[in-house]
Amino acid sequence: MADTPEEPEAPSGPNESPAAAVKATPAPTHKKRNLALTILVAIVLIPAVIIALWIWVTLGYTYSTGDRAGYVQKISKKGWLCKTWEGEIAMANLPGTMPQIFAFTVRSDSIARVLEANAGKQVSLTYEQHRGIPTSCFGETEYFVTRVSRIGP
Repeated sequence: MADTPEEPEAPSGPNESPAAAVKATPAPTHKKRNLALTILVAIVLIPAVIIALWIWVTLGYTYSTGDRAGYVQKISKKGWLCKTWEGEIAMANLPGTMPQIFAFTVRSDSIARVLEANAGKQVSLTYEQHRGIPTSCFGETEYFVTRVSRIGP
């Protein structure tokens, strides 16, 4: 019996034909299309999930925190698609020396308004540093100001 070719099954009922049994099997192109769609979704979805996790971790983890004091040189809202507040303070250790510029990003509009009101004046900034953040919609720097207070008169 191993040498004889297999015969198609005979119809089991009076209304069934051999053609109906052949139609019940799905076409192989349908399986190929589903496989291609699955691969395409995986190619798009897996990197998107990895990037979202990376952003979530870097924004949730604070590398360092600290305070900087200096004179507000610049505060502006900029960006092509996502507008972020970017600013600079000039920190001078001794009068007459070249100041060191500290660039920062502000997420809160209320903090940005306080900085705008104190432009040219001495302030103290409390910041958090988040390393590894993509610089598109999250700001141009990795230093995010969380609090600002005026120093002096």
